[in-house]
Amino acid sequence: MKALVWHGKGDVRCDTVPDPKVEEPTDVIIKVTSTCICGSDLHLYDHYMPTMQSGDILGHEPMGEVVEIGSSVTKFKKGDRIVVPFDIACGECFFCKKELYSCCDTTNPNAKLAEEAMGHAPAGLYGYSHLTGGYAGGQAQFLRVIKAETNALKIPDDMPDERVVFLSDIFPTGYMAAENAQIEKGDTVAVWGCGPVGQFCIRSAWMLGAGRVIAIDRVPERLKMAEQGKAETINFDEVTVYDRLQELTKGRGPDRCIDAVGCEAHYAGYTDAILDKAKTLVGVATDRAHALREAIMCCRKAGTVSVPGVYVGFPDKLPFGAFMNKGLTMKTGQTHTQKYMKLLLEKIQAREIDPSFVITHKLRLDEGPAAYKTFRDKQDGCIKVVLKP
Repeated sequence: MKALVWHGKGDVRCDTVPDPKVEEPTDVIIKVTSTCICGSDLHLYDHYMPTMQSGDILGHEPMGEVVEIGSSVTKFKKGDRIVVPFDIACGECFFCKKELYSCCDTTNPNAKLAEEAMGHAPAGLYGYSHLTGGYAGGQAQFLRVIKAETNALKIPDDMPDERVVFLSDIFPTGYMAAENAQIEKGDTVAVWGCGPVGQFCIRSAWMLGAGRVIAIDRVPERLKMAEQGKAETINFDEVTVYDRLQELTKGRGPDRCIDAVGCEAHYAGYTDAILDKAKTLVGVATDRAHALREAIMCCRKAGTVSVPGVYVGFPDKLPFGAFMNKGLTMKTGQTHTQKYMKLLLEKIQAREIDPSFVITHKLRLDEGPAAYKTFRDKQDGCIKVVLKP
């Protein structure tokens, strides 16, 4: 089969690799019909995430048609269309029983490696380094779905891929981020980053009762999409974000702040951002954390900072004194995708949202390597790429 394969920093190729096989009775194999490039994939592309190995198959936002079934699988049959969440859960451990699926205790075979880096191991993830299991990803013609009955959602035949494929990651991620922000009715919510996850944070904030949403970015097409989602916008190239938020909130600050940027923040003209970039260029740091620092400084006292943006290592110069003295709450984490998929499918079916609004590029799988660069460099109005194997 053809798949997008990592060979080093900035080096993704469309290679021929062996087809996946059913390895456990709980597996199914899908023929991938749609798969996406995620902002998190760029951390692999730029080699900020450790433990990548040449030959790793990328991708964690797939869906497709079931073509093979393990002997113990009864929930699905050949021909079913399913969406596959990016995190792999067992459904039976302490964390899974609490619906904390991305913290699953059993699905990361490289748990010891992850424990050394993080203290405890997260769940296995598709296509996301050997720190999270070394599993083959879904930017491929076929995918082995592990523990399928826990980790897949059947999709009605009358729903096109483009409306449901984002149930694999970015829609649940944006929704959980808004939920983690602890939004109360009428709250002002500020969202840093108007990429795909940020766009779903904006729309999810409205669903959860926000009275006002303010979106922060500098890319014109991203800001325009945020405005189409009824957000007020701040272009950080034109104004100082803190000053503008103070003005908009009469000096109080936003009630809830969401960092949908993560470890590769691009901010020009800020001393901390310049230092971050210099450190990453010489290999002494992995995270550029300006957005997180700014969210902490901007958030109102006793507010909440929600962090769906991915961080890798040890971001420094976090204003923890401000965080503590302002009495802030922070909630973070990889998304417990399985908890949200059915709920959000029902919202799509009820026409509360059509997630396909975020798609700017639909391409063939073999166009994927070039699409990585286009997406990373924010060229050609690229916000979200869907690949069609």
